[in-house]
Amino acid sequence: METLIVLFGTFIITLLIIRLKTKKTAISQAGRIAMAAMLVLTATGHFLFTKGMTMMVSFLPWSIAIVYVTGIIELIAAAGLLISKTRLLTGRLLILFFIVLLPANIYAAYHNINLKSADYSGEGMSYLWFRIPLQLLFIVWVYFFSIKNQSKTV
Repeated sequence: METLIVLFGTFIITLLIIRLKTKKTAISQAGRIAMAAMLVLTATGHFLFTKGMTMMVSFLPWSIAIVYVTGIIELIAAAGLLISKTRLLTGRLLILFFIVLLPANIYAAYHNINLKSADYSGEGMSYLWFRIPLQLLFIVWVYFFSIKNQSKTV
């Protein structure tokens, strides 16, 4: 839920700030800034909730390293979305990244993993009713604000 608040909150605030400063409505720029802010939030979780996130990928070798590396990838992607020369490539790779993450979320739901408390008190399979549409939202968001309108954006 925090990710949605950061994503939409940053989007609205950024739109307002850009509008007040430039008298323009830079929707794609605001969308990229919002996604970058959300990625910084989720990357932070990789370092604050490492044990719980490691449980989410415990079916893979080097699960702790995977958690740290994916956190770093999210930070790099946040920066990449904000740099015009890397925006398109970052957007494409980020969509792939979001698709690759889905099995870990399904595994976590199936095993009731609570990533914050690093135990098995999670919401279970019902979590996927939120997580899968959320993942699809992230994919569509990145596509719309970083790929589709790339040539028309600031």
